[in-house]
Amino acid sequence: MKLRYKIPLGLLAVFGLFLAGLAVTLSYTKSCPQFADAGNEGDTMKSVRYYCYGSPEVLEYGDVPRPEPGDGELLVKVHAAGVNPYDWHFMRGSPYVMRLFAGIGAPKDPDMGVDFAGTVEAVGPGVTRFEAGDEVFGGVGGAFSEYVVVRQDRAVVKKPGNVSFEEAAGVGIAGITAIQALRDQGELLAGQRVLINGASGGVGTYAVQIAKAMGAHVTGVCSGRNVDMVKSLGADQVFNYKVED
Repeated sequence: MKLRYKIPLGLLAVFGLFLAGLAVTLSYTKSCPQFADAGNEGDTMKSVRYYCYGSPEVLEYGDVPRPEPGDGELLVKVHAAGVNPYDWHFMRGSPYVMRLFAGIGAPKDPDMGVDFAGTVEAVGPGVTRFEAGDEVFGGVGGAFSEYVVVRQDRAVVKKPGNVSFEEAAGVGIAGITAIQALRDQGELLAGQRVLINGASGGVGTYAVQIAKAMGAHVTGVCSGRNVDMVKSLGADQVFNYKVED
């Protein structure tokens, strides 16, 4: 075989071995250690955590140290938390490629949950936008706990009075995904037409309402059992993908 063929084939073989080794490394899952319960050590709170990847059985519930707000931070007492596919992926460590930043073999951060809604319990130095007693919602790691600490200039805002804590806790990831797709990436304008696949899903239900509020003509795609629901959200036209192309 000529040298000009040997070199590319050799590089291809090395690359293949690298990918195989990476796949084996990322698929490795450590056994679950015992929950590090804080017991009665100082101020504690209840929290759901995970110390290894797997099914919901890997989730542990117990006492952990309660955080304290630092400069520019709020301590929020959580009244409701949202559950998202995002949380499922971290719990499972799937797809394996996400373990490159979540942790190889076991999660680097045991906190679970992101979307939360609650009441400001205390504020740290330098906080000017919030005060104790404010009802807020937003997103931060560790939302499946009694308390979270979040920076005032990050993903937290005051909760409208006509929205419950449970409703507000369901907005974060799904709502932001929808508005980023339509407004920021799609640059949707009034009068344009938008097709929303999965219009009855978590992101889709927000996308239908946001697109209508932005003045678009909305076509939704969903299964037959959800057609009426998607229409009720404001869709101008709805296709049942099981019977229509």
